[in-house]
Amino acid sequence: MNVFWSSGYHATSLPDLLEATQLSRGSLYAAFGDKHGLFLQALDRYIADALARLDVELDPQKSPLAGVRTCLDGYIARTTGAPGKRGCLLVATAMELSGQDPEVASRIRRFFAELQSRLTSALTRAKAEGEVAADVDPGAFARLLVCLVEGMRVVGKTGLEQETSEAMVQALLDRIDL
Repeated sequence: MNVFWSSGYHATSLPDLLEATQLSRGSLYAAFGDKHGLFLQALDRYIADALARLDVELDPQKSPLAGVRTCLDGYIARTTGAPGKRGCLLVATAMELSGQDPEVASRIRRFFAELQSRLTSALTRAKAEGEVAADVDPGAFARLLVCLVEGMRVVGKTGLEQETSEAMVQALLDRIDL
């Protein structure tokens, strides 16, 4: 996963993968089929890790709005400084492959839909509990949050400052607070 994340799909060579996995060519092909199969499994792992982290951040046992804030704070941390410059495997893959690889495009669409769904659920709970303004549309606001955080991933590659990210997130959250 880290080799693809660092180099991108097309720039990752078979020798790079053999070195990273410590497998022989035959073992790599037996285990994953080919480079594309290995990449899809790496992408699936990345997505599973991201969704598991999101489920912890949006823990239904906590205040829903606090969970959304925790989620957004995590994105701020991942989009600024060294982590921000490294970028996001999912966003990089979307830019590199989604237009030409239906399997990849499907996985990316599914991740964004899951992210939006989880945020919508949290915001729906927040609205029901009176944590956000009554006129907030949880689904529409969740779509906006997905665009914000994924945009932060792209801009983070350029050296986005933490204060800038914090200000963007706060400006958006100010629109739904009571």
